[in-house]
Amino acid sequence: MEDEAEIHDGIRAQFPLTFGKQSKSQTPLEAIHNATRRPDAAVSSVKPPLSTSNNKTNDLPSISSSSRAWLDSLKNPKRNPRSSVGINENLKNRAKEDELVGPPRPPVDEDEETIGPPRPPGSYEEEEEGGDGAMIGPPRPLGGDVEDDEPIIGPPRPPPDPAESDSDDNMDGEPEDDRYRIPMSNEIVLKGHTKVVSALAVDHTGSRVLSGSYDYTVHMYDFQGMNARLQSFRQLEPFEGHQIRGLSWSPTSDRFLCVTGSAQAKIYDRDGLTLGEFVKGDMYIRDLKNTKGHISGLTCGEWHPKSKETILTSSEDGSLRIWDVNDFKSQKQVIKPKLARPGRVPVTTCTWDCEGKKIAGGVGDGSIQIWSIKAGWGSRPDISVANGHSDDITGLKFSSDGQILLSRSFDGSLKVWDVRKMKESLRVFDDLPNNYAQTNIAFSPDEQLFLSGTSVERDSTTGGLLCFFDRPKLELVSTVGISPTCSVVQCAWHPRLNQIFATAGDKHEGGTHVLYDPTVSERGALVCVARAPRKKSVDDFQAQPVIQNPHALPMFRDQPSRKRQREKILKDPLKSHKPELPMNGPGFGGRVGTTKGSLLTQYLLKVV
Repeated sequence: MEDEAEIHDGIRAQFPLTFGKQSKSQTPLEAIHNATRRPDAAVSSVKPPLSTSNNKTNDLPSISSSSRAWLDSLKNPKRNPRSSVGINENLKNRAKEDELVGPPRPPVDEDEETIGPPRPPGSYEEEEEGGDGAMIGPPRPLGGDVEDDEPIIGPPRPPPDPAESDSDDNMDGEPEDDRYRIPMSNEIVLKGHTKVVSALAVDHTGSRVLSGSYDYTVHMYDFQGMNARLQSFRQLEPFEGHQIRGLSWSPTSDRFLCVTGSAQAKIYDRDGLTLGEFVKGDMYIRDLKNTKGHISGLTCGEWHPKSKETILTSSEDGSLRIWDVNDFKSQKQVIKPKLARPGRVPVTTCTWDCEGKKIAGGVGDGSIQIWSIKAGWGSRPDISVANGHSDDITGLKFSSDGQILLSRSFDGSLKVWDVRKMKESLRVFDDLPNNYAQTNIAFSPDEQLFLSGTSVERDSTTGGLLCFFDRPKLELVSTVGISPTCSVVQCAWHPRLNQIFATAGDKHEGGTHVLYDPTVSERGALVCVARAPRKKSVDDFQAQPVIQNPHALPMFRDQPSRKRQREKILKDPLKSHKPELPMNGPGFGGRVGTTKGSLLTQYLLKVV
């Protein structure tokens, strides 16, 4: 024991005293955010790109320009434009007579008395023109509509709200896009997948993120326990050889639903432990209502927004099913969409409304069908749009009031529908390439914006984009570049974190991009980026064992003796070139029979 302790102390002597101790990051927080700052990748096809925190004029968004100049004058008195150099001859003479102690005095006239902080730049011209009165309180904001003779009492007035101003006023003042406050100045990427990330789910508290990919795995990230390395704490493979097509958290965020290309959905707890999987139906039963579950691969799934016991799934077998998570053996309801011709058409996507009272499904023939959950409801849809899109529908999304429905399709379009008037869409946005069956749409927290991703085409040079649309005006606001080579599939804007999640990838890599702004975002990416990785300890060191096996390779094996080798060769007729033995015994026509005769009658006579 003493020898082991001496060896251990000798090993520890090779490391510094701080080795293995958890210490706070010595890097300033501002430098960390500067390292994650996005380049100027915002490309707008309609309006100028949204302002980011890269602009120097937005460092203090709540302070007017005059107050900012006043603060700078207090911080750097030598750079004050109203210093004792070159502004007033009276101050020059006074500086010569009296010795100035501390910062330079603000310029004053002999007949006036200045009370409070110095006046902002431009106030001296007013004095020369005949402005009277002493200034009381902080300086006036630039552009204010206060009369010169009226004294200012209290803090400066806040700048006017750009949302309430007209478009002409926005041209003179701040840009119109500033009112959206899209958090996209900084960016981190949650990597780990080897193919495109096709599923995304963020729990309601914003602490855990799930990402599913075409590489058949689900990665689980925890912002509270993750450091700057941005590594997942658990990886799952629900079904071997099946792509991940959907992930959804329960309303209480204690469980989540995993939908894959197989016919059975799985339920996991918050830590990634399997709670159960739903039963698979009998594929030989023709009527889908008589089967206990789906008989083909799933396409989409979503948890009920209010009830933590109910989920909804859609499948390639042409049905939607409502399940109870307490009973994995059978479903609660089977919904068969309305078809123009009898047959099985896959249901490509499904969704609940925010209250859980309506279900919308996108059918493979391009139709959109909506069912209202009420007493005695069945498979007949309440609303059906036969030609909603010209191709498969990949995503549907209800607004919080249930009056607006957004749809995304393979035909490269995004349509806005009024649920009360579904005969025609309110607006159609084209030229949005879509090559993935999981491309969705998401709303902003205040639902003034909605966003969707685009796919990368062969001849395109724009890359994967995240497009933002104005809901009241129904127009494209801005497009943000996410990746030059990877397509954007799933997107989400978390209301509590005020951060935007966008999944991207191709055949070789995939990741989840998190856009945030340190000035308006909370927790989430801000927590893990500022946390330094844990230093390695002596206890973490493990020497790799050296396995020495001299007979592991044929070149190291001992050759057998010559005598045994020769005996083995002699037994082999091919290697020994042994000639064939001649045929002996009676026969007929060169054939030797087992009966030593050529005829059956001779054998029978011999036996008798």
